[in-house]
Amino acid sequence: MAEYETIKYRKEEGIGIVTLDSPPVNALSRKMLDELDKVFDEIAQDEEVKAVVIAGAGPNAFSAGADVKDLAQLSPEQAVEVVEKGHRVFTKIEKLPKPVIAALHGYTLGGGNELAMACDIRVASDRTRFSQPEVTLGLIPAWGGTQRMARLIGKGKAKELIFTGQMVSAQEAYRIGLVNKLVPDGEELRAAMDIARMIIMKASPLAVKLAKKAINEGLEKLAIEDALKVELECMKELAKSEDLREGMQAFIEKRQPQFKGK
Repeated sequence: MAEYETIKYRKEEGIGIVTLDSPPVNALSRKMLDELDKVFDEIAQDEEVKAVVIAGAGPNAFSAGADVKDLAQLSPEQAVEVVEKGHRVFTKIEKLPKPVIAALHGYTLGGGNELAMACDIRVASDRTRFSQPEVTLGLIPAWGGTQRMARLIGKGKAKELIFTGQMVSAQEAYRIGLVNKLVPDGEELRAAMDIARMIIMKASPLAVKLAKKAINEGLEKLAIEDALKVELECMKELAKSEDLREGMQAFIEKRQPQFKGK
């Protein structure tokens, strides 16, 4: 397992736990993006890890977003390179063939919220605060925020939040579909881990992998007919799998299935 400076990584019961660890607000520096890139490569190759949870260290924030002081010193060309790096890393997380759950608390702003939106499921403390404040700095949410937010909460609401840069409460974020689940402050990591354990205990890893692929790729298609073709291809792969046979047999025998991800 590699050593990291701005993040922490550990494994527990088949769950890879990635913690953003750059006090006081876990700003997403270029160094942190590089380390997220590396740790998700490590996770992708580790067959022991069946699900991933991303959290933020400290009491203040999941992440308050990009390191603005760092960005202010960049040339236009360097700034574009940072945007491209963010795209690459967040897309890697979004397309990881394992479920990724964000455990959110405190300030979840800018790039921090964009990272959360690249995850499959978002669990938030009831004291979390969300914002995409980039326009107040003369920027846009360019680590996928303009695209993922519109897909999550709809075009109109995404435009309102991005154009105004307003802060929204955890309760409002839940109401509009930005987060999946609200829990009392301090319980977000436990709740995210519970969801990860539920997936690991009950689901075929191969079925989850292909369901994630079908959902993600289907949403990228313009027509439902093309999206259904993606779903069909995933089902063709599952139809030949050991996990499908095991799942059916376990159901018939009224026992817990023993999935192998094959």
